[in-house]
Amino acid sequence: MTLPDLLDVVNRAGLVIDGHLDLAYNAGVGRDLTLPLDELRSREGPGARDIATVTFGALRAGRVAVCLGTLFAMPRTESSPHGYTDADGAHAQALAQLDQYRRWEDAGHVRLLRPGAEVAAHLRESARDPDATPLGVVLLMEGADPIRTPDELPFWVQQGVQIVGLSWRGTRYAGGTGVPGGLSAVGEELLDAMREQHVTLDASHLAEQSFWEALERQPDVIASHSNARARVPTDRHLTDDMLRAIGDGGGVVGTVLYNGFLHPGWARGEARTPPQTVAAMLDHLAEVAGWAHVGLGSDMDGGFGLREFPEGLNSAADLGRVADLVPADHRAGVRAGNWARWLTLDRP
Repeated sequence: MTLPDLLDVVNRAGLVIDGHLDLAYNAGVGRDLTLPLDELRSREGPGARDIATVTFGALRAGRVAVCLGTLFAMPRTESSPHGYTDADGAHAQALAQLDQYRRWEDAGHVRLLRPGAEVAAHLRESARDPDATPLGVVLLMEGADPIRTPDELPFWVQQGVQIVGLSWRGTRYAGGTGVPGGLSAVGEELLDAMREQHVTLDASHLAEQSFWEALERQPDVIASHSNARARVPTDRHLTDDMLRAIGDGGGVVGTVLYNGFLHPGWARGEARTPPQTVAAMLDHLAEVAGWAHVGLGSDMDGGFGLREFPEGLNSAADLGRVADLVPADHRAGVRAGNWARWLTLDRP
């Protein structure tokens, strides 16, 4: 099947691809994603800080066929006192999450995939029988601290990781959100190893200086969950020049759907933003990077909940509706086609 044929099949089936979900991290903090969403919400109670939006059932209801599922090690912070304090701790967290994905795979909830032929075959199966096909998960390491030294990268590649983001906040490798700066010497080594191992760079969370230094060493880059800094002016998002560089390099930018990343100044406790905030962000990303390089990177389980997403996005079952906010000619690409094209490219 040719790529145009595959994309047509994906579109006709109404499949969705999400560029960023923290599935295993959520399991690690006690969320049972195998439960029906209503039951999970009931167990967590109406007073939960973040009302759950993501379960395997909700994803299936939304025809989410594939996601980039993270290995995300949480560093120790004031709000996360049990986070890691060194590379060994980060390594242990990521291994535990990898084990969680494998246990889900054994139970038939997910299927771990490598970009290329495996993703293409999975999409064809999902289109034939979306209700019976497990969620396809392409592993993404968010924050590279679990890679204790660059020499350890081949181990993670062997486990299926083929996309790595150097930072969340700052890491040993690079500046990140709220921590400006460039690459460290070991960060340069890791990027060189990533280029040699054909591991894609995820630019989400990279500090601007680190971004430009990184592209000189590994130009194969996406942004799994980022928005436009021109619309929401914080260093969590990408400048137009950064967005343009990703599009020019053939990458995809996954749009984050958190209200505070769509509307400047929005704060928890305020009214949910209208769908137009999503439409405006998508339009800006497309104006700069091109519609062929815009997809979903919802981050719907990334420390946010129902109240933190725009009106009409009440769970992962609603993700496909985001594409209805863009011009008709580009809906299929935003819903799944642009990620599908990138994920099924022939890779060495």
